[in-house]
Amino acid sequence: MHGAGNDYIYVDVSCCPVADPVKAAIRWSDRHKGIGSDGLVLIDKSSVPEADFSMRIFNADGSEAMMCGNASRCIGKYLYERGLTNKTEILLQTLSGIKTLKLNVVNGIVESVTVDMLEPVLNNEAQFVAVEGLVDGTFVSMGNPHYVIFTDDIDQVGVTGPVLENHPAFPQRCNIEFAHILKDGSIRTRVWERGSGITQACGTGACATAVAASLRGLASRQSNIIMDGGILSIEWSKNDNHVYMTGPAAFVFDGEIEL
Repeated sequence: MHGAGNDYIYVDVSCCPVADPVKAAIRWSDRHKGIGSDGLVLIDKSSVPEADFSMRIFNADGSEAMMCGNASRCIGKYLYERGLTNKTEILLQTLSGIKTLKLNVVNGIVESVTVDMLEPVLNNEAQFVAVEGLVDGTFVSMGNPHYVIFTDDIDQVGVTGPVLENHPAFPQRCNIEFAHILKDGSIRTRVWERGSGITQACGTGACATAVAASLRGLASRQSNIIMDGGILSIEWSKNDNHVYMTGPAAFVFDGEIEL
């Protein structure tokens, strides 16, 4: 499945367990010798009564991520259209908390999903980070770390992204966004994802970009984030300080692979 081009392999481990998801993520994500993806997502029953289902996500390099907005939307579509739930509001357990998925269903098809990504975590009152040796950016955590850089040259993502991801300033490594404000107020963004490299889109990255733009006075609290694979709509609500992400999800194919 993919959300705005951010593609993952999804396995329902309640019926098809994966004993070594790290090894599987590395092997299956290989676009030449495997299935090809940005990583592996495991869908399961929730381990807590407060949630309906759970997700774990492993990047293409085998590292486990806390959360993925694009993947969570795909999970909502998967669960509903495969008949695993009839709910149009699903509580999803992740390593960064329980997320609420609101499904926009038309004639039995999930056309889009809005995810309550909860509150952004900001590092200080100023929020702006000027780490020695780094270009000026804004640090925002959406359950995983993001460093957002506003620039006219967003195509430097492939050169600068890996350097910044592994910079000593980010001991747990970091997702890197290069963003440019367009004349219509939308934000063109390219992403270097921690553990996966350049991806077509990143849900948490889109949220972090929208929050950073609002903090810097470059945009309102509602933004359309234009990524390589599509557009995500982000609202940073004044009412509850939560970030709400809306976007598409799509099936690509089903198949079987040996463990």
